[in-house]
Order: sequence, then structure tokens, then C-alpha cells
Amino acid sequence: MLQKIIAHKRKEVEQRQALYPVALLERSIFFDTPVVSLRKYLQRTDRLGIIAEFKRRSPSRGVINAYADVEQVTIGYMQAGASALSVLTDEHFFGGRNEDLQTARKFNYCPILRKDFVISEYQIVEARSIGADAILLIAAALQPGETRRLAAFAHSLGLEVLLELHDESELGHLDEHIDVVGINNRNLADFSVDTDTSLRLLPHLPKEMAKISESGLQDPATVAHLKTAGFDGFLIGEGFMKHARPELACREFIKAVQTNLKEAVSAS
Repeated sequence: MLQKIIAHKRKEVEQRQALYPVALLERSIFFDTPVVSLRKYLQRTDRLGIIAEFKRRSPSRGVINAYADVEQVTIGYMQAGASALSVLTDEHFFGGRNEDLQTARKFNYCPILRKDFVISEYQIVEARSIGADAILLIAAALQPGETRRLAAFAHSLGLEVLLELHDESELGHLDEHIDVVGINNRNLADFSVDTDTSLRLLPHLPKEMAKISESGLQDPATVAHLKTAGFDGFLIGEGFMKHARPELACREFIKAVQTNLKEAVSAS
């Protein structure tokens, strides 16, 4: 599936470049605005580090929430206590669009991650032009040299970089241009999820780097355990978006995690 997505993304980027050249993107009102640090927000002690995601559908789950309103949900996420937003902009496979992120930017001052399959510098310029503060690089979709090149280019535009890893073989993608490292608990081969993947890879990650866990985080007790283990943040999309009011689901989830953490402190 990842290979299929990347193949389609190459054609899509080529088409978008022809329609919206870099010179046009650089005229955006967002292009020179200050970037809000995702890394710093994740490491704040007054928040849990939840990156709440706006996602309409996915290849593995199909339609998740086709009618959610970007403005309502993203504002609600931040009012619920999320640390940052993640907005899917891939249209063909995830039902997202650049306009979703622009809307989220209009109504929120927190860090916003552009969640897409970045394979070229053009997409990074595009991310800056629509108001993103950080981009996602997926190690499984890139060679280590490509990761370093794209991450360095993102930094040159002031954007931060979240690098997503799936197993130990991808640790070679880490370098000084990565701001946040995310461990995806989903197996790319069969879509199974195992949150122990995060715990297994945690000792191999640089201590100074912000760390998040992704996928399969449905249980507040699991998130509390990962937080205690040393993770700064958690990217949660489907767990919230499958509800009619994702922002309310986010609020209740954060409260439950906080309760679990307090109980763990009391028990110790």
C-alpha cells in the first residue's frame, strides 16, 4: 500500500508543480509567518503531548468521519487540551486537502503538522505556504540520504521535522535535522498494531530528541504507561475521529489519561 501511495504521490506532485509553481506558493500570506515549535509544545509540562489529528478516511479503515467540520473539530481539540494538531492533506487515499490545514491555521495558534507523504522539496514549500509548522517524513518511504536532504531543506524554510520509524532497521534515518521522532506501532506489511513497538525502540532513540508514539493508542492506560516510560507525545487520529464529536472524545480521553497518571503516582 505504501508503494502504491508513493507512486501516486509522484504523479500528483508533478501535476501540482505545473499548476502552482514555487514562485506562486512563496507569495502566500503564510510563507513568512513565524513557525510555532512542535517540539517545544510536546515538551511542555502543562500538557500531555497529544497531537490530535483531523482525518476523514484511511486506506486500511475506509471512511472514518466524512462529515466532520475542520473549524469545529480543531478548535475543540485545542480547547480539550491537545498540544498540537495534525491535518491530513492527502486527498486520493485519505480524503484530505490543503484547504483543511489552511482552515485549521486560520482558527488556531498551536503547532500544526502537515500529515502527508513527503517525497520532494516542492511539497515542503507547499507545506510552508499553507500554514504548517512541521512536516512528516516517513523512513519507510525514503532512503536515508533523501531523509537528510528533505529534513535539511525543511529547516532552511523554518519548518520542524517529524520522522516516523517502524522498526530498528530505520534508525539510520535519524540525524541533527530531526526535531521529533515518532514510533508508528502499525506493521506496514499487515496493518496489525502493537504498542510494544514503541517501548522496544525507545532505548535506541536520542535522549535529547522529542519522542512520540503513533497508532493503536485507544486505551488511556496505555498512553499513561508510555508517558511514564519517557514518551513526550502521542499522535491520535482514528481514536477521536470515529466519534460523531471528535473534540469531545479528545477531551474525555485526556481526562482519563490524567487520571491514570495520578493513580500511578499515588500507587508509587
